[in-house]
Amino acid sequence: LILILIPLKIGIKTIEYSALAKKITIEQTRNKKKIINDPVYGFVNIPYDIVFDIIEHPYFQRLRRIRQLGLTSMVYPGAYHTRFHHVIGAMHLAIQAIDTLQSKGHLISDEERKAVICAVLLHDIGHGPFSHALEYTIVNGVNHEELSILFMKALNKHFKGELDLTIKIFTNSYHKKFLHQIISSQLDVDRLDYLTRDSFYTGVNEGIVGVDRIIKLLNVHNDELVVDEKGIYSIEKFLVARRIMYWQVYLHKAVVAAEFLVINILKKAKELVLDGEDLFATKSLKFFLNQNLASSDFEFNPEILKYFSKLDDYDIFTCIKEWIDHPNKTLSTLCSWMINRRLYKTEISPEPYSDEKMNSLKAKTLQQLQIPEEDLKFFVFSANIQNNAYNPKKDRISVFYKNGETKDIAEASDQLNISSLSTPVTKYFLCYPKTLTL
Repeated sequence: LILILIPLKIGIKTIEYSALAKKITIEQTRNKKKIINDPVYGFVNIPYDIVFDIIEHPYFQRLRRIRQLGLTSMVYPGAYHTRFHHVIGAMHLAIQAIDTLQSKGHLISDEERKAVICAVLLHDIGHGPFSHALEYTIVNGVNHEELSILFMKALNKHFKGELDLTIKIFTNSYHKKFLHQIISSQLDVDRLDYLTRDSFYTGVNEGIVGVDRIIKLLNVHNDELVVDEKGIYSIEKFLVARRIMYWQVYLHKAVVAAEFLVINILKKAKELVLDGEDLFATKSLKFFLNQNLASSDFEFNPEILKYFSKLDDYDIFTCIKEWIDHPNKTLSTLCSWMINRRLYKTEISPEPYSDEKMNSLKAKTLQQLQIPEEDLKFFVFSANIQNNAYNPKKDRISVFYKNGETKDIAEASDQLNISSLSTPVTKYFLCYPKTLTL
């Protein structure tokens, strides 16, 4: 009996293991065909296994912890959406754009389609905490585009070269230039999504654009992404909406004040750490506070990218909350202002502020706040902000006519204000303590 039962048990186990392996394989296949319910567009499909794998990677999941609009929630309480929301939405629009171009007879292979979708998905993966607010603060002279490429290369190594074409298209080194324009241009899916999404979450209706119509009217002419002439009015609205959103949301004076406040907090914290202060900080933030790193350092030391990949909004706010009780008056004051939303008093002017006014504010700040003179730069300062809704010198938006002719949107439009949108508008702002008695 023993001799008979043992083979039977082995046989049963073999069948069970085989069935289990089959079940796991089926489950893995099913899991990669997800549908994401987006509040702006509805259901968004994940079209390729590699897309699912990228989304599941820790580098990408970090985007759930990076706010799309940084500190804009200080002004618009609903603006808590993340970079994760944005790139999923931009990917959805990229899929629609490619489908539109293919329906008009333009040859885009499945590999090219997949590469563009992955590039759009990864175009913001290099963003640091609070998005643009700390772009040049944590690491010297490194923008998010450079870091995005480094992340892409790291992921490409992880996925054994599957992102080779993605990187070529993203860096505009692929022969079909219009594919890069879907990802990065003055009418890319990045801008189409963030205007629509930011309008939705802030409640600023002036930023709403006709995304569906614009995408349906995309075309390609001489390897350039163009818009059919029927889309002129939609593009006009898009450019006007972008300008309004910059002044009303992205460059709102209270948003600017909040961003500079958190920048100054980190600058002061770094000063203290480099002077030998054992300052509380999360492991990932402490790594960057302890040294001055540049873009070249990332190339030579892959470990730096791993530290950066663990850095998000939570690190910054956790430390700011803790630093409220720090004995250094400058640091504790700035942190208290940030946590309790006691932002700088901010003035806006079309002209630079005079040295006389700046010196007067600095003298009053020293007298009333009793801070060290070398820390005045954190309390009274001036800089400028610029709004350029359309820059034809950098990359134009072309309107395509039935006779094969193309025109720049500024020339094609019968709206005089479209031409004026190509002229940069510079404003100057002045920040000083709100508690100051003038």
